[in-house]
Amino acid sequence: MRDSRRKKRTTALGSAGVLVTATLIAGAVAAPAANATADPHHGKDRQARGVAVAAARAAETGIDWQDCPADWNLAKPIQCGWVSVPLDYAKPYGKQIKLAVDRIGNTGTADERQGALLYNPGGPGGSGLRFPARVTGKNPVWADTAKAYDFVGFDPRGVGKSAPISCADPQEFVKAPKTDPVPRSEADKLAQRGLAREYAEGCYERSGEMLPHMTTPNTARDLDVIRAALGEKKLNFLGVSYGTYLGAVYATLFPGHVRRMVVDSVVNPSREKIWYQANLDQDVAFEGRWKDWQDWVAGNDATFHLGTTRDAVQAQWLKLRATAAKDPIGGVVGPAELIGFFQSAPYYDSAWIPVATVFSQYVAGDTQALVDAAAPDLSDTAGNAAAENGNAVYTAVECTDAKWPTSWRKWDRDNTRLHRDHPFMTWANAWMNLPCATWPVKQQTPVDVKSGKGLPPVLIVQAERDAATPYGGAVELHQRLRGSRLVTERDAGSHGVTGLVNPCVNDRVDTYLLTGEVDRSDVTCAPHATPKP
Repeated sequence: MRDSRRKKRTTALGSAGVLVTATLIAGAVAAPAANATADPHHGKDRQARGVAVAAARAAETGIDWQDCPADWNLAKPIQCGWVSVPLDYAKPYGKQIKLAVDRIGNTGTADERQGALLYNPGGPGGSGLRFPARVTGKNPVWADTAKAYDFVGFDPRGVGKSAPISCADPQEFVKAPKTDPVPRSEADKLAQRGLAREYAEGCYERSGEMLPHMTTPNTARDLDVIRAALGEKKLNFLGVSYGTYLGAVYATLFPGHVRRMVVDSVVNPSREKIWYQANLDQDVAFEGRWKDWQDWVAGNDATFHLGTTRDAVQAQWLKLRATAAKDPIGGVVGPAELIGFFQSAPYYDSAWIPVATVFSQYVAGDTQALVDAAAPDLSDTAGNAAAENGNAVYTAVECTDAKWPTSWRKWDRDNTRLHRDHPFMTWANAWMNLPCATWPVKQQTPVDVKSGKGLPPVLIVQAERDAATPYGGAVELHQRLRGSRLVTERDAGSHGVTGLVNPCVNDRVDTYLLTGEVDRSDVTCAPHATPKP
């Protein structure tokens, strides 16, 4: 499932016709070419040499910073530019693609400046170009870090402005209502399998040249070329959700190029988890966080009037779902669209009140609020194109990164079993990922994430009850990266911890980025404040 850096009209539709949102599963003077780390991914030294060539070229060329194009909606003093990278790092002098980057300079003095901080928000498929807006928007959580660092965002390969890929017509992609993701018969399953196969074929027809190169290792190589183009000897990086896996792969391929790295809400980097098992693990975690939200709604029954117990709130949900399955609300909101809207609550605490409010309004008789929140807006062609692109990149990267089961019997058995006790997300997630079972290009072997020579301490931040990236992923990465420190937000589950107000977390992130210092041992923080309606 994709990470949910979600706005109402950028909901991504599951590739097999299921509405599933947007994030998951959601930093040279000269390029040190002589020290470029040999790529352990299949021992492909050609790609290691290729990235060294590309980085050296980028260091010499630099970035021609200009005011951002008006339609990028990035106001001064944010600047935009381009970095050229090889489509195929085994052929560094072959076809090049351009990656969109942007920046805002550090807000402190020249003496305070520590370089550039690069950011990836997750996905795969998320754009990082809004990162400098944390400075222009005067986000207090990042004020101290902004004094020391230029904030640099980028669109990864295939995303947004960076040689974007596509798998379907965007307007068709967002049309609603979609088929109920929970199958009632073998015929339903057969229909969804057909949609998944069609989607995979559409990816190849529309973006076939890009697909073999849409991988996390290649995006990590792109990150090193961007580092060089910025004139940075070493990388400072903040990665959230899928961005943690990108960071982990970068740290494995280029350990000597890392200066500071913060990873927040961690994808489990185990080869056994990437990516099929990781998505099954999500289904379990989402059910747990869904229940956390229901408990909170029940505790605020005076505001929402949805029931005083979790079971009562669940009964209201099942009633709503059954109504939408029988007759889509407003003609456009069926069960798939409901999941696309309601899943933002298990993703982010910031969605707890908005989702509960719309739910409450519906139960009180206002169906329009739910239609406005959950249905696609066919007039928003730009938003729909972004949603389709994001889903295409998500699918391309996860399907190409790793080998997926090709046996429908395995998919059917695993998801049928999981659905019994974890029904909220299981089948929706299955259909979203099923194109990987018939993927038309060679699927690779994931990088064996581990420490290498020169890797400094990495700061790992994780909420204990995160649904999109379950806690075990942070523990796994911590064990793989020597000297790393794990900061756990206890009894919390919002996805993306570093952006929340929690001084126990915020102070440690600031201290690490500003000084490189980590605690002597791992830290457990109390949770951030629970939303109050």
